[in-house]
Amino acid sequence: MKNFKIGITVVLLVLISINKSVAQEIIKYDYIEVIVIQKMNNSGKIKRIKVENQSSLEGKVITIKEMEAIKGTSSLLNYMNSHNWEFIDRKAITEINNPIWMSYLFRKTKAFNLD
Repeated sequence: MKNFKIGITVVLLVLISINKSVAQEIIKYDYIEVIVIQKMNNSGKIKRIKVENQSSLEGKVITIKEMEAIKGTSSLLNYMNSHNWEFIDRKAITEINNPIWMSYLFRKTKAFNLD
């Protein structure tokens, strides 16, 4: 009976320690910044997309050429979503009578690396 209690205690300690180590795992992400330039009051039509070479693009299926060829903001979001990149944030810089510059940030979990 004493061995049985010790065995159950050891099994419970092992299960609890495994659960704690998994819960403390930090998820790592790749990030991409896409600069979108569009005219004022142009209802989402893109004038130009600019993507600088970023280390997070290395070894991925998506390319700078494909992203820069996109003509609408919804198409950009659909393209990134179809390649499992999660939209995080958008920041805009606007000036009167000038195009709007927007920075779109996307992230993808590094663990999967499947495009």
